[in-house]
Amino acid sequence: MRRQLIVLALAASAAATAGAGLTAHWIMSDEPARKKGVQAGAAEPISGDRAAGAVAERRPLDTVQLRRTVRAYNAQRPGRAGVMALDLRTGWSFGENEKARFVSASIMKVDILTGLLLQRQNDRRGLSENEKDLAKQMIRESDNSAADALYAQSGYGSGIRKANQRLGLTQTTPFQTSWGSSLTSPADQVRLLGALAAGGPLDASGRQYILGLMGSVLREQAWGVSAAARPGERVALKNGWTPVHEQGSGWAINSIGRITGPDHDFLVAVCSGENPTMESGITTVEHMADLVVSTMRR
Repeated sequence: MRRQLIVLALAASAAATAGAGLTAHWIMSDEPARKKGVQAGAAEPISGDRAAGAVAERRPLDTVQLRRTVRAYNAQRPGRAGVMALDLRTGWSFGENEKARFVSASIMKVDILTGLLLQRQNDRRGLSENEKDLAKQMIRESDNSAADALYAQSGYGSGIRKANQRLGLTQTTPFQTSWGSSLTSPADQVRLLGALAAGGPLDASGRQYILGLMGSVLREQAWGVSAAARPGERVALKNGWTPVHEQGSGWAINSIGRITGPDHDFLVAVCSGENPTMESGITTVEHMADLVVSTMRR
């Protein structure tokens, strides 16, 4: 949602008791530009030749030590968090608390668009021009009104639930009307990213369309998993952030995305909850993404 809405939302939150007033997902907003990572860029499909050219000689991934490091970091952070990462080039993966479920906030918008495109594909028709405009607003600007409209077009929670069965998402529960209140896990979010990056029930044009939108988010929203990217790498991402009242407390801060470079093709999801502030949650998400991805690079 555009920046002026956070002022109204936070003012309403301060004036209201917990759980009253605006629903959680309407309180989402833009975050000022961050210096970490690189700006999101258009995500191009990786050819088979490039995937086959990945560096073969690498030290085995020490998942035991990495898990200790991640747990030690989480132990001294407020709130709770989970992470899942997969490198499509090496096949290495790592997860910590990856099956735990978190309030989705705006990362649910990728699931909404994927489910809607799957429905249109089944009907052998594409999005209307109005729906394309709404999709751009929903992913690039994180506009909530656009998400509401497309969630309705997809059949609300029941419609997305059917699509998720085809995508293999077993830990995601779409909330029937309020998409931002849906629950999901880092593991499921990496499955969703895999269905977009490595192939799935959605056709190639649909997958590239979604990744293209994720690769062109507004500059001020290019935080989160992008903190793990190196200069010159392409990033496609979607973040989610909201104060939580009915399903817990504190802030839900999530980030999912793809980081593509010469030797790696990372799919990363970090979810967190019960953060005392939005900034605290962003710090946790960015550090965990960078910690895990940096280790997997070695």
